[in-house]
Amino acid sequence: MRRILSQIDPNSAEFRANAAHNRALVAELKARQEAARHLRPERDIERLRRQNKMFVRDRIKALLDPGTPFLELSTLAAGEAYGGEVPGAAIVSGIGIVSGREVIIHADDASVKGGAWYPLSIKKIVRTLDIAIENRLPVVHLCDSAGGFLPLQAELFGDRYLAGRIFRNQATLSKMGIPQVAVVLGHCTAGGAYVPALSEYNIIVKGTGAIFLGGPPLVKAATGEEVTVDELGGADVHTRISGTGDYPADNEMHAIAIAREIVSTFPKRDKAILNWKEPEAPAYDPSELYGIIPRDIKTQFDMREIIARLVDGSRFHEYQPAFGTTLVCGYAHIWGCPVGILANNGVLFNDSTLKGTHFMQLCDQNRIPVLFLQNITGFMVGRDYEHRGITKDGAKMIMAVTGLEVPKLTVIVNGSFGAGNYGMSGRAFDPRFLFMWPQSQISVMGAEQAAGVLTEVKVRQMARHGQTLSAEDIAGIREPILAEYKRQSSAYYSTSEIWDDGILDPADTRNALGMALSAACNAAGGDPRYGVFRM
Repeated sequence: MRRILSQIDPNSAEFRANAAHNRALVAELKARQEAARHLRPERDIERLRRQNKMFVRDRIKALLDPGTPFLELSTLAAGEAYGGEVPGAAIVSGIGIVSGREVIIHADDASVKGGAWYPLSIKKIVRTLDIAIENRLPVVHLCDSAGGFLPLQAELFGDRYLAGRIFRNQATLSKMGIPQVAVVLGHCTAGGAYVPALSEYNIIVKGTGAIFLGGPPLVKAATGEEVTVDELGGADVHTRISGTGDYPADNEMHAIAIAREIVSTFPKRDKAILNWKEPEAPAYDPSELYGIIPRDIKTQFDMREIIARLVDGSRFHEYQPAFGTTLVCGYAHIWGCPVGILANNGVLFNDSTLKGTHFMQLCDQNRIPVLFLQNITGFMVGRDYEHRGITKDGAKMIMAVTGLEVPKLTVIVNGSFGAGNYGMSGRAFDPRFLFMWPQSQISVMGAEQAAGVLTEVKVRQMARHGQTLSAEDIAGIREPILAEYKRQSSAYYSTSEIWDDGILDPADTRNALGMALSAACNAAGGDPRYGVFRM
């Protein structure tokens, strides 16, 4: 493969201005991540100490193999919800190495509201287990939860993708032969009791671990019976009497050591993609991405410059380079794994749409994972393009994205607007992983266009009632609409709602993709099969 020849001048004023802007955005990202990971009221940390409990991140550190990476997912979940009082949605999840095996970890954070499950906590756990199912990853549950947050119970329980989906996913994993280990470090109450009960193995810590459908207060209210936590569902009860638990542990470190022993018995899986190569660092420094990403989201840039700083050796075999030039397609390797890349270099026209559709089919036929790099305003609109069949061609691209059997990964590197999000494998199209960059935006249309449309509608409504508005009046309508639209289209809003799997520092993207591809290649998917392409 040929090496991409970069056209970027790192000494230019534009590059330096972009770099300063994006480094500031990354500094903000890291500050938010640090707060979500570690900033807790002292009373909550002291409570853990009194209970002889470790902080959730210390538990994960003890579980993982020393010196191995941990790909944390959705660190800033719920960051814009619940008044900012539920960092990480009270859950830590991610992919790491335990006893030499790739696993996904779901860990309750008892320093946040006692580990209570909020609606977004449920969504994060369900997503974690979806990833386990899609990529055939064993699961380690670190359980320590006060149960569902009852003031929001209507948003926790009844619907398809709420709390019951956690247990449905656990049962599905077991049916697939994918093992789970639960480490009961605190209370597993009500529905949470089913997390260890539905796991192939579970360990319960004496004195602090407990499993019960109803805790002592509920038992007393329902039956009048007075019972202690240990008598009701402690380690001795469940490992000696009920058989609900498998292994008693003297303390948390003992429990984690047992979990590591159990995981060491799991068979190691062969990767589905066989033609891996020796990894090679990019020829260009990934930190140069800071100077390439423009300060204004509307400014176009060449996606080849992004690719050159993500892929091995900056080598890229471009497919149909002279046709459909607003979509860059081609083959590369990331950390030795072959990938087919689709990257936006502008709006999707008929030719670029057909090119992308054909290229996806080639990747599927050759069993090559597909990486989508989104910077897309949408498909082209207008009379001439409708006459040429842009809607029909867009439908072909959506059909191909949906039908792909090989692993799909998506990174929103700038804008993701309208149906372009769909054609480039947005969240609704089940990419194995989807990440964003800090400056990225996602919405039906850009903020300026949306604010213009909504303002015009409001002005016309008022005109029909005989009201004439000054320029200041119109600005007074437009500015609040624009501000709220920008807030809701930001990467931080997206990641708070778990529309993605996390915001990445652009310079760390290659490493995150390497881990995500490694996990995804545990499950290659079935034979290519598509629906009807409207010709």
